[in-house]
Amino acid sequence: MMKRAAITAVAGYLPENVLTNFDLEKIIDTSDEWITTRTGIKERHIENDPNKATSDMGVEAVKLLCKKRGISPEEIDLLICGTVTPDLVFPSTSNLICAKVGAKNAWGYDLGAACSAFIYGLSTGAQFIETGRYKKVVVVGADMMSRIIDYKDRATCVIFGDGAGAVLLEPTEESVGIMDFILHADGNGATYLHMKAGGSLKPASHETVDKREHFVHQEGQAVFKHAVYNMAEVSAKIMEKNNLKAENVNWLAAHQANKRIIDATSSRMGIGPEKVMMNIERYGNTTAGTIPLLLWDYEKQLKKGDNIILSAFGGGFTWGAVYLKWAYDGSKTGK
Repeated sequence: MMKRAAITAVAGYLPENVLTNFDLEKIIDTSDEWITTRTGIKERHIENDPNKATSDMGVEAVKLLCKKRGISPEEIDLLICGTVTPDLVFPSTSNLICAKVGAKNAWGYDLGAACSAFIYGLSTGAQFIETGRYKKVVVVGADMMSRIIDYKDRATCVIFGDGAGAVLLEPTEESVGIMDFILHADGNGATYLHMKAGGSLKPASHETVDKREHFVHQEGQAVFKHAVYNMAEVSAKIMEKNNLKAENVNWLAAHQANKRIIDATSSRMGIGPEKVMMNIERYGNTTAGTIPLLLWDYEKQLKKGDNIILSAFGGGFTWGAVYLKWAYDGSKTGK
């Protein structure tokens, strides 16, 4: 019988410090009403400790993951980290997480697909399980967006927060787990969402720092338009491909970038708001962290066999959807 990769545990981590819309009113020309109306965000978590980085958030999520599943980090075979805010250019954040948690038998790599990184990582990680090569694969989605956001740019600084989530993939012969995925990419979208400097094209210099080119650059209207269309279409497409009707879908776990994009996606799928996972109001957009953090928040409500659609759209452009059947009763686990 075919082996599938099932999520057997989920965990998350958020920095303690909370930045509210009212806090932002004191920093830039904006208002709680303006932010809430356009994005659905009320607050976000921000890491204030300058000695902490993305790997530290990932470490906390992986530690909790192992504790919940009752395994040692030494049992992990592979750790994939989706992030656009690595600690360093090299070594990979995945390697640093493994070293810090004691996953001495694992290898790993970082996956840079912006807000789609977690579903990219989940889809690729599942392949290592399905082939029988590995028995325990951890997929982390983690971003410390506060480190690459310009708090003088009101168009972007209200959107993003810091956070990390992680899932454990293990083999199963039951009809649960990662059932299907559809992934896309279009590099032409780089024009609308990118960081201008810091790479090999434009290495860091006095000039790039003075011009504030090491922060996220986003052309909001263009990104919004592409995100609404592509996230909605790929979510509907994966349902159609797997003969899923709206009544068969238990949950939509969509990337938390903007409530209006999520609403458009659920509308295209034909599902009501009661089936839509949402925590954007508390966390903002944590980039690769949003979907695993959703699963962590909603874990207690998830039942074995639930049909869940994961959907994301990110800079690059990258986008896609994953169809998974939940593998355990979340109400029986501790957070």
